[in-house]
Formats: sequence, structure tokens, C-alpha cells
Amino acid sequence: MPIRLRLAMHGKAHQKVFHLVAVNQRARRDARPAELLGIYNPHVSPGQTHKTIEWSVDRIRYWLQVGAAPSKSVVKLLELGNILKPGSVYHPRRTQPPPPPESNPKLKLAKIRERMAGDEH
Repeated sequence: MPIRLRLAMHGKAHQKVFHLVAVNQRARRDARPAELLGIYNPHVSPGQTHKTIEWSVDRIRYWLQVGAAPSKSVVKLLELGNILKPGSVYHPRRTQPPPPPESNPKLKLAKIRERMAGDEH
């Protein structure tokens, strides 16, 4: 049974709270989870200055170690909480080294002309 770490929506309209859960990846969004790992409240309550996230770091790391795949939104939250390092294997767009810069504009123009000449044949 492949497990996925993802967010399940709960709460009334305009007052949604998200539960970070470990769930069978083929199950529907609000299916019964294998385990509740945390709660994310994206709303700032009066008197507070930050959004709140409560989670069990040990259990999240356990599920990642046994092969659970986090969703894109969960990866973002885990990176913000320093549970995952930026550019981890779970990141949807892993950072690639930038290509070497071509500083000579004449070389760029020569390459474009070569491509155009190759297309004419």
C-alpha cells in the first residue's frame, strides 16, 4: 500500500484547516488516514501575527524514511519548517546548476546563423 503525505481539508467554508496526514495515495482527499501527523491553520487569528502549524516531526521523518511520498504543498511546508532541506529529492523542481554563460554576443549570433543554415537544407 503506497503511502502519501498530504493535506486533508476540514472546517467550514472560509475557515478551512488542513490536517497533514499519511494516507493511501489511491484514496480520496478526505479519506480516513493511516495517521494524523499535524495541523496547519492558514488563518491568522486576532491577536496573532503568524499562521500556525502543529506537527510531529519524528513521525513525519519516520514516514519519509519508510518511503512515503509527500505532495508538493507538503514539501513546501516541510521546507519552511526546516524538516526538509531546500532542493531535497522530494522537491518538484530540484535545483540544477545554471548553464555556463556565453558572454560573447558574436558567438551567439554565429550559433543562430548555423541553426538557420541547417534548417534551409
